[in-house]
Amino acid sequence: MEQQRKRIVIADDEALIRRDLREMLTNLGYLVVGDVGDGRSAVNLARELKPDLVIMDIRMPDMDGIEAAKLLTEDGIAPVLLLSAYSQRDLVERAAAAGVSGYVIKPFDESNLLPAIEVVMSRFNEYQAICGEVAQLEDRLETRIAVDRAKGILMDHRGMSEQEAFASIQRMSMNSRKSMREVAEAIILAHQMTVTH
Repeated sequence: MEQQRKRIVIADDEALIRRDLREMLTNLGYLVVGDVGDGRSAVNLARELKPDLVIMDIRMPDMDGIEAAKLLTEDGIAPVLLLSAYSQRDLVERAAAAGVSGYVIKPFDESNLLPAIEVVMSRFNEYQAICGEVAQLEDRLETRIAVDRAKGILMDHRGMSEQEAFASIQRMSMNSRKSMREVAEAIILAHQMTVTH
């Protein structure tokens, strides 16, 4: 089975560079799904097409590549590889602060474009995986906090032991087909309502 080609959006204000880049990317086996001439259009197109990568120039009209990269990175839409004729430290630092994990200096060719693309996509995938793990850990922690509070309420107001309170929450969860967190939050809410009335 043929591996699905990675989809790329190109943004550069020079049409000639976009054309050359499209040709190089196609030769490397990538699929260019769109190209635009300014940063704002790049953000809009990436939001619409959800590509695997956005390759964009830093200096463009209507929104520079670093600003556009910051929006795409913050929203988790796609990784960004920046292109620039400039390697000034301030641009590199701004790019890093915006979450860009790849930077290629013009003029470039297929031999330095390919590794940069692969590194950027790999880093983005790792970042997404870490974000997913963090979200799971936060959810587990919130669940544990809610269950502990609900157990405390059942122990204080129904005279249950900690084990009985936990078993009660577990039973309600299974019977109602709701998560233990949902059941615990309902117990906490019901308790708060009785306390305020």
